[in-house]
Amino acid sequence: MTQDLQPLVERYLAEPTPPNREAVVLAAVPLVHSLIGRLSLPNDPLATREDLENAGLLGLLQALDNYDPTRGLPFVSYTYARVRGALVDYLRKIDVVSQRRRRHIAEAQKAQETLRQMLGEEPDEQDVADYLGLSLDAYHDVLTDAQSRFALSLNDAAHEARPLLETIASEDAGDAHEALERQQLLEYVMALISGLPQRERDIVSLYFYENLTLREIGELLNLTEARISQILGKTMLKLRGLLARESARAA
Repeated sequence: MTQDLQPLVERYLAEPTPPNREAVVLAAVPLVHSLIGRLSLPNDPLATREDLENAGLLGLLQALDNYDPTRGLPFVSYTYARVRGALVDYLRKIDVVSQRRRRHIAEAQKAQETLRQMLGEEPDEQDVADYLGLSLDAYHDVLTDAQSRFALSLNDAAHEARPLLETIASEDAGDAHEALERQQLLEYVMALISGLPQRERDIVSLYFYENLTLREIGELLNLTEARISQILGKTMLKLRGLLARESARAA
């Protein structure tokens, strides 16, 4: 799709006819679907896949109308950011993760870290659920919320607490010192990821580096889309907790 998209866009810019515009949109629809698939949809009547597709397609059309090929940025990269932003804006308008649920996510991260230090090993999901006074199903709901929360945060570098992977992905450091800090952070995070259990390591790699959707990862690993979301949420809580502990130690 990405290989065929740029010529279609250039043809449309040279001849902005309705058929040429439609050809671009049809070729870019898989990109919209892929981005939607990376989110665990909230339990909200306004957050169906169809609603998100409409929001994503609006972002796609805006990208097409504002794209300037003379800047040297491939259309697929430009569109990725615009569609992603459109999805984030839409979900935030319907309050994808309420303040109460955000508090539960923070409590789960703290519980993971507390139990890790108490037990001297990684707590399992039942341990954390018991510590929080939740059923395992209720704790799984928190992990799903966490995955949604972190997926949204990756789209907004200016958000209250820049997520770990957004920080290490940025390559526009203003000076050598900042670049060195980012490189050190990257190396530390990669070490943390390499120490994850195999299944968690595979899911992180497939989601963040291979850009697979939750459903695609589930099909590969013979797990449900919901379970992939829960594991990813738990893993992100773990990584953020370990990084926070290391930062506090270095301060």
